Amino acid sequence: MEKTTIQINFETLGRLKAIKNFERQSYDDLLNNLIDNIQEEALTNEEIEELQKGLDDIKEGRTTPIEKVAEELGVTLR
Repeated sequence: MEKTTIQINFETLGRLKAIKNFERQSYDDLLNNLIDNIQEEALTNEEIEELQKGLDDIKEGRTTPIEKVAEELGVTLR
């Protein structure tokens, strides 16, 4: 595997060291884990559209009060 050297600030290096899962974890593994997590957490366009629809419903008053939902489900709110 080819390798390269990157320049980072000492503060950044300290932050990376602090989030290692174990002492001998390579920075390559650490960075790949971070990248994978970011990609997994990214919202799809469809999810963003659904969230926007929900926000529009709230703005337009197309909601059901929690008290009514609880009553219909037979749940008692505190």
